[in-house]
Amino acid sequence: MARQARALATRQTVLRAAAEVFDERGYAGATMAEILERAGVTKGALYFHFPSKEELALAVIEGQGAWLATWEPASASPMQTVIDLGYAFAHSLLDDPLLRGSIRLTIEHGSFTQPQIGAYQGWRDAAHELLERALDAGELRPGVRPAAAAGVITGAVTGIQLSSQVLTDRRDLLQRMADLWALLLPGLVEAHTLARLDTVDRAGTRVPVPGVS
Repeated sequence: MARQARALATRQTVLRAAAEVFDERGYAGATMAEILERAGVTKGALYFHFPSKEELALAVIEGQGAWLATWEPASASPMQTVIDLGYAFAHSLLDDPLLRGSIRLTIEHGSFTQPQIGAYQGWRDAAHELLERALDAGELRPGVRPAAAAGVITGAVTGIQLSSQVLTDRRDLLQRMADLWALLLPGLVEAHTLARLDTVDRAGTRVPVPGVS
C-alpha cells in the first residue's frame, strides 16, 4: 500500500509539472527534460508512468474529465447549475495549473497523432444534459433547442477564455463570463426563470442581466 501511495504521488507530481510546462510553452515547445526538471523526479520514474510526451499530454487532458466529474452543483435548478459551472470553470482556470495546462493542450489538439476531441465533447455533453433538464423543468424559452444551445455556450466559453488569456492573462475572465451570461440568459430562459436565477459568481460579482434588479 505504501508503494502504491508513493507511485500515485509521483504520478500526480509529474502531471502537475507537465501541466505547468504545457501551459507555459504549449505542446510543441515543451520538452520532457524540462518537465523532468520541474517535477524533481528521476527519469526512470517519469518514463515508468508516461513513456512519451504525447502519452503524458493525453493524461493531462484527461484532467478536464476528472474535474467535471468531481464538481458538485449546489442548486436544484438546471439553468442555475449551468451558470455556476461556468463560474467554477473560470475560477479553476485562474487557480488550478492542471486545468490550465489541460485547456491549452485541448486547444492544440491538432498537435497529436490523433486529434483529441473528447474534452470538447465532454463539456458539450454536460451542458446538453443540463439544458435538457432545464427544458423539462420549464426554464427555457420556447424554441430553444438544448443541443444547439449547448454548442453555443461551450463554444462561447472556449472563445472568451482564450481571448482573456491572450489579452489579459485571464485577469478579466470573470468579467467576461459575467458579460456572456448577461447577453445569453435573456434569450435562453423564460422571464420567470430569469427573475429567480442567482447570477452571482463565487467571488460575489453580480451579472448585470437586463430587466432584473
